[in-house]
Amino acid sequence: MKRKLTPKQQRFADEYIKSGNAYQAAIEAGYSRNYAKAQSSKLLENVGIKSYIDEQMAEIASKRIMDATEAVELLTSIARGETKETVYIGTADGVYEKHKEADLKTRISATKEILKRYPDNDKLVEQQIRKLKADADIAEAKASIMNASTDSTEAKVSEYLDKLDDVLGGDSDGN
Repeated sequence: MKRKLTPKQQRFADEYIKSGNAYQAAIEAGYSRNYAKAQSSKLLENVGIKSYIDEQMAEIASKRIMDATEAVELLTSIARGETKETVYIGTADGVYEKHKEADLKTRISATKEILKRYPDNDKLVEQQIRKLKADADIAEAKASIMNASTDSTEAKVSEYLDKLDDVLGGDSDGN
């Protein structure tokens, strides 16, 4: 069960969190100098004050650490070119500051990092693989046609179109 702190105790704890100095925190909280000198260390031993300080310190620490949402938002900002990088350029006239968006390589890396966090992107990968396979099949068919022994260009083109149609899964009637 949590103990409720008096306003003076809470002010002491808040001031202690800011300064790390128990004596000064006690004075800032409204305790007399004599009390602060004699009792400030005992205030820190008070279970309620101690737990309040621990909770506040944990909250402060958690705010300083990036969470997953913030990380993905930053990566998205980089991938979209919204986050600018400061570059200093030295010239004969002096040093100039320039803000530029991330280069293409950095943006692609950010995009890849985002996609790693979303396993449902299999459909996108499947489409890319299907396209690559189709491109490879077309190139293979084209190479075999060009190496065929027929002399007629018209025959080669016709054979090429037939093989292309086979690769793409269509029929020769155009349906």
